[in-house]
Amino acid sequence: MSDTLDHRLDRTRSELADFLRRRRESLSPLDVGLPAGKRRRTPGLRREEIATLAGVGLTWYTWLEQGRAIKVSTAFLDNVARVLKLDEVERRHLFVLAHQRPPAMAGRAWCELPPLVRRLLDDLTLRPSYVLNLRWDVIGWNAAADRLFGFEAREPAERNVLWMLFADDRLSSRIVEWAVQAPQVLASFRRDFAQAPEDESMVALVEALEQVSPSFRTLWNQHDVHGRCEGRRSFMIEGQGAVTFDHSSFIVDEEKHLRLVFYAAVTDHDSGPASEAGATTLPPPRARAIR
Repeated sequence: MSDTLDHRLDRTRSELADFLRRRRESLSPLDVGLPAGKRRRTPGLRREEIATLAGVGLTWYTWLEQGRAIKVSTAFLDNVARVLKLDEVERRHLFVLAHQRPPAMAGRAWCELPPLVRRLLDDLTLRPSYVLNLRWDVIGWNAAADRLFGFEAREPAERNVLWMLFADDRLSSRIVEWAVQAPQVLASFRRDFAQAPEDESMVALVEALEQVSPSFRTLWNQHDVHGRCEGRRSFMIEGQGAVTFDHSSFIVDEEKHLRLVFYAAVTDHDSGPASEAGATTLPPPRARAIR
């Protein structure tokens, strides 16, 4: 076990050394605000220039780039990443190679649906499915989801799961045991909110819901947090009564924080998956004026 661990550490140190050297050599003095000076014998910046600009010791930076068995702080790595102009993915890679806990990637609400995910939604013809971004805006859905949730009848700004649950009773009034479901949904959203607490669009959503929904305001101030929403949820369907669905979510693009939410109706007698024929019987939603 010890030999295996030592071999893995040696390999990552070698990768770290190669990664840092290549990034350093890819930069020119002009890239970091230094004069071009005379022609250099080696490409890119010198190690002492990286160390000076990052405010770290030359010896320690040299040892890090050589892949020696040393430990450096997160502040050290952040400064080096800044000087090397690493993007967010490269910065996390640097932390992993240096055996530090990777920093959290700053989240943002992505609003464009990737074409392949659009094709996936279209292929799920019998099961209500939609795609959420980090703000829980619904940025794509299939026809079955529209029959269940009525996305098309809503203004684009109101195609947001939290807004639909707390500020517009067209959905919340149809969810069986809404008082039980709503706290679970909001506790799941708080986990996503923590990934982008300074995102203006997410903050604005929370502030708006606090103004229009006393229920939201009360639950939000309880600071409950748990993982993704999944399980069973029942809806009152016109002409059918209560229809129960199993539901879960699946990551379809981790970097863009996009998740596919999938609903599958269950039968009353055995709680198993409903037949495909039964999955197509949802009536179209009735259009009502936006309040």
